[in-house]
Amino acid sequence: MYKIVEKEALNETVCRMVIEAPLVAKKAKPGQFIIVRAVEDSERIPLTISDHDAAAGTVTIIFQLVGAGTIELGRLNAGDSVQDFVGPLGRPSDLDGLKKVAVVGGGVGCAIAYPVAKHLHEVGAEVHSIVGFRTKDLVILEDEFRAVSDTLVMMTDDGSYGEKGLVTAALEKLIEAGNQYDEVVAIGPLVMMKFVTQVAKKHNVKTTVSMNPVMIDGTGMCGCCRLTVGGETRFACVDGPDFDGYLVDFDEAIQRSTLYRDFEQHAREGCLLMPTGEEVK
Repeated sequence: MYKIVEKEALNETVCRMVIEAPLVAKKAKPGQFIIVRAVEDSERIPLTISDHDAAAGTVTIIFQLVGAGTIELGRLNAGDSVQDFVGPLGRPSDLDGLKKVAVVGGGVGCAIAYPVAKHLHEVGAEVHSIVGFRTKDLVILEDEFRAVSDTLVMMTDDGSYGEKGLVTAALEKLIEAGNQYDEVVAIGPLVMMKFVTQVAKKHNVKTTVSMNPVMIDGTGMCGCCRLTVGGETRFACVDGPDFDGYLVDFDEAIQRSTLYRDFEQHAREGCLLMPTGEEVK
């Protein structure tokens, strides 16, 4: 059992937890993930490590309450324990030698982008962070990004905070202003990563994308995170989650990501009901 040291609601649907897991904290690197199971009969959920403190022996995860597993996890509080907490898994992000990087995060994907920006800042790279949300109410980790970014651009779809528009427009503007990036790192919804890659490719900037959104069991056994990368089959959880954005078949990935939508909705609806049939508010 792994004790929850802290719990914080970042907005109405996104939660941050700090978990006591010293062995995971000792080995964790940016880009890696863990498998967590809230209670004994919960599903196993892959969640990227948002931060870690090796000295304190803690790992931070940030998750959105969208499915049965995350809803069950969100019902736990500080002082409770999660059943399983396995990791670190996946290949760490390859950030060696980068001097100037644009880190682009979208929505809850910013929880994955943040440790990348933090690591680059700590090793002395110039970090330009672009983070986007639908509305002001959904903004998370602004202070954290500001602390590790030489330039921070906040975007909202409706203009309720920061600049109005998409992260792709902000990236285009920074590149056209003369910024020469060694790499663009994009993490967020699949469609966002697809179009960020297109913008970067137009300017011949290497682009890495994190395919966490398609992961399910985290071991490669279920095959649900199967991708076509450079014409070959890859699995996000064991071969990634980071891939060359130029080579990812995003259209296929987006289509596959909808296959289990009805099943997931059914599981969510079941989880939202108490044993008495009372709906959880």
